[in-house]
Amino acid sequence: MVLIFLVPVVAAVVAVAIFVIGDRLRPQSWVQTDDEAAGSLVLELINTLFLAVVAFVVVICWQEYDNAHNHTIAEAKALVDTYWTAHAMPDSEHRRIQGLVRDYTDQVLNQEWPVMQADGRLSQPTQDTLDSLRDAVASVNSTDPDVTDLRTSAMASLDAVAEARQDRAMDASYRMPVFLYAALWFGTILLLCSAVLSGVEVTKRSLLMTALLGVVVGSAVLAIYNLDRPFSGGYGVPKDAFEYAVSRYQHIT
Repeated sequence: MVLIFLVPVVAAVVAVAIFVIGDRLRPQSWVQTDDEAAGSLVLELINTLFLAVVAFVVVICWQEYDNAHNHTIAEAKALVDTYWTAHAMPDSEHRRIQGLVRDYTDQVLNQEWPVMQADGRLSQPTQDTLDSLRDAVASVNSTDPDVTDLRTSAMASLDAVAEARQDRAMDASYRMPVFLYAALWFGTILLLCSAVLSGVEVTKRSLLMTALLGVVVGSAVLAIYNLDRPFSGGYGVPKDAFEYAVSRYQHIT
């Protein structure tokens, strides 16, 4: 944590030292009489820093959002596979297993999703339902090799459900590292101060351009903030995979 503050300070000291020592060593013909060149260099660095940080952060957040959506799709597909496999089991087993699959899916949609949005975690009652579902499949006993194969297939599908659910738990609790947010806000503040640093005169045109700059920068920061929370941000992962699974249950039944 100390390095976050120490490294920039050391870099600033080194930059000033190089500037002062270099001023004594460089030819007099290189010296400029105004600060315009230095100001242009600083403004270019500020713009480059902000664009680099925004691009880096957006890529990370979008990748995490895409992964979260893919995990819900994988979980829902495995649930449909389990439901379909149970349909071929003996009547008592397939009714119980299919009922638990429907219960689990309904709990994810109606109980667990609000918990993920509000608290960034999964619901324990929903986990209990999944555990009951796995116990129900594991308890299927039959000397019929076809039923045994169906149980093995259903357990494999539930293993995929459990793995995707664990991934979804990680997605729900994910937050962008603090140092990236610090770099983003630092670049944002510098960029918003660029008009002052460049010595632009206050006119109607410059005020309009500065306002547009603020709108663009604010929109970028807001988009990043919403993407940073895959399930609770403004662009939350949709429920479409589980809703489609429910419709498939009805068709299979």
